[in-house]
Amino acid sequence: MTTASTKPVVAGDDLIGDPFRYGWRFVPRPTPDDPHHMEQVPLTLEDVLHPEVGDFIVHSDRHETDRMYLTAVLRARLEPSGVAIVLSDVRIAWDIPDLRPHGPDVMVIPGICERQNWSTFDVAVEGARPALIIEITSPETRENDLERKVEHYARAGVAQYVIVDDPGRGRERRLHLLDYRLEEGRYRLHSPDAMGRVHLVIANLWLGTEGDHVVCYDERGVAFGDYTTVVRQAAEAAAQAQREAQMRQAAEEQARRAAEQAQREAQMRQAAEEQAQRAAEQAQREALMRRAAEEQAQREAQARAEAEARLRALEEELRRLRNGA
Repeated sequence: MTTASTKPVVAGDDLIGDPFRYGWRFVPRPTPDDPHHMEQVPLTLEDVLHPEVGDFIVHSDRHETDRMYLTAVLRARLEPSGVAIVLSDVRIAWDIPDLRPHGPDVMVIPGICERQNWSTFDVAVEGARPALIIEITSPETRENDLERKVEHYARAGVAQYVIVDDPGRGRERRLHLLDYRLEEGRYRLHSPDAMGRVHLVIANLWLGTEGDHVVCYDERGVAFGDYTTVVRQAAEAAAQAQREAQMRQAAEEQARRAAEQAQREAQMRQAAEEQAQRAAEQAQREALMRRAAEEQAQREAQARAEAEARLRALEEELRRLRNGA
């Protein structure tokens, strides 16, 4: 799904009869001369409600600026900490059989830490659903956002649905905010605070309007800058997060090398101790063998001495017998 920018269409505008005022898609319509011919077909209001991948949906420049701003603020707020991913102008397929896909302007999805190159986010496949959807109305299609999507997103289990509504009366945008919260399976409309701001629960941010555009405020009431500033701040935050991740990785690598070195040294000590133990056991065996050999030699010497003594006694007895004869 792709968006294209043009001026908003209002009552009395020359574009009111334009069949392509909602947008268009290309469909294969082979001709005798061109079997691969693609025909540009205008979208209907139903097509805008349930877009297909590749549809071109017409929005105003201010609509696109607000969409990019909200996307940048929410990404900077939520993605570095891994709370949620933020998708913009991505088609979503629900896990409810009779609920066809939608194409929200902005959706915040917790439980997913890494954004992929989705053209359609499939709730059943990914095992996660948006906790927040923000739609920015266009005069020609606002009935989809104000009526049908209220019912559809409640059925889909989206906890908070915020509408940035432009009634489209005249060429000047006059925005107001609608804040739907899911309660017991149905949406209940919450009133903005005294300053006309809506609390974006999952991001702990406040969304308000200034003139013809939206502004986000942090918990201290400090406004986030324009799109360029937010993108720059997000890039700086991402770069800082990357540096911190690299530092953690380096520290973990150093700790791993130190642990491996300590393990090698422990293994060397153990090997040395085992070698010393084997040497001591060998020395003990050799000492036992020497003592056994000495005892054997002693017994043999004693046996020889006793044999020699008996032999001498026999010789002496023999001499005595000879002399007596």
